[in-house]
Formats: sequence, structure tokens, C-alpha cells
Amino acid sequence: MIRTLSPDILAAFLVFCRVGACFMVLPGMSSARVSPQIRILVAVAVSVAVSAIVGVQMRGFLVDPSATTILRLIVSETIIGSFFGLIARFYLLALEFIITGVGMSIGYGGMLGVNLDGFEMQSALTAFLSFSALLVLFTLDFHHTVIVALLGSYDIMPVERFPDMRIMLVDLVDVLRESFVIALRLGSPFIGFAIIINLTIGLLNKLSVQIPVYFISLPFVLAIGLTIMYFAVPYMLSLFGDGFVSVYDPG
Repeated sequence: MIRTLSPDILAAFLVFCRVGACFMVLPGMSSARVSPQIRILVAVAVSVAVSAIVGVQMRGFLVDPSATTILRLIVSETIIGSFFGLIARFYLLALEFIITGVGMSIGYGGMLGVNLDGFEMQSALTAFLSFSALLVLFTLDFHHTVIVALLGSYDIMPVERFPDMRIMLVDLVDVLRESFVIALRLGSPFIGFAIIINLTIGLLNKLSVQIPVYFISLPFVLAIGLTIMYFAVPYMLSLFGDGFVSVYDPG
């Protein structure tokens, strides 16, 4: 039955494996609150557009393929697509990690709430800022950057070769390093604030042991932290959006 399929159909299907696997883990696209029908239709639409560009170079390799070859191609295309989707996922997870730390440092990391992009529980501050960051990425057309990266992947990861897993793991480690460096830059004001305020509270607690300094200082810590957050959030989201392209193209 595989032999009866034309190379164009096989090429479009393999492109769909790469694009669909990427969208399966891509932030926003992979959200449980997005209908599966919408995700499939978007993946099919992008796959048709991409296959019109890269299908010519794949057509010669897909003439009279065996079942083993098709199975190997499906696995390799799915791995490559997941790799490019995980880059964006790691970048957003780095922001969620630092915002969780920021919420704890300003005393606003208490009760957990609903995560808008996933299933795990998050604090209200983390859910709000992560959703805002995702909205900024969509406003800046980050999905166009991902699609361009997928198009370029056919030059460095062609269909006829199985991807080198060692190189992909090294690249993911580099993405994690770059993402968390950017996240630490975004959260650095709050890390400095947490160090200063905790040293001050500890010193006051030593000077006046009989006074419950922690319960008295908590409202002040929360008020100062939220004030800093009010002025810092626009710059944080702007720097977060500007740093996304560097993760896909470090050069």
C-alpha cells in the first residue's frame, strides 16, 4: 500500500510529522485549553505550506520506499519536531521558574492556582506573568520564528539522515543555559531585594527578640515587592520577548 502513494503525499505526511510534533510541545499551541481540532488544522495548514517549499528536495528520496524506511522517517521527523518545540518550551519554563522564586521572595507565593497553559498548579503571580509573557511572544510573532527554524532544519537535518541525538542534547543544554541566564537577569532586582530585606529582618529580629518581627514585616515586604513588580514587569516582558530570537539563533 505504501508503494502506491505518490512521493508528494509521503513528503507532505513527513512534513506534518515534524511540524505536528513541534506544535505538540510548543507553548500556547499545546495548551489543553486549545481545541485538538484547531491544533490539527493549524498543523496541517503549516505542513502544506512547508511541504510546498521542501517537498521538491524530499521527492527523490521517497520514490518506492520500504515500510522500514517510512517507519524510520516518521520517528526521526517526530524527534526533530519535538526538539524545536522544546526550545520554546524550555524558554518559557525558565521564566516560570524565576517568577516562582520572585513570588516567594516578595511573600506572594502562597496559595496555588490554575495554570493557564498546563495542568500543574501555579501561584497567581506565576500564572499571570507566564500568560502575559506568552501573549507578548504571540504578539511578536514568535511562531513565525519557530516555522522559519523548522524550514531551516531541512538543511542541517535532512530527511535522509537520522538526527544525531548527542548534538541535539548538547543544543538543548545550551538552550537551557541561555534561557536561565536570561531568566536570572529578569529576576535579579528581586533577588537583590530578597537578600537585603531578609538580612534587615534578621538583624531586627536579633535586636528585638520579644517582637514577632516576621508577622510585622510581612505586609511591608509584600507592599515593597509589589511596588517593584509594578515598575519592573513592563521591562521584564520586553526583555523576555527580545531574548526569544537569540535562543533559536544564538549567533
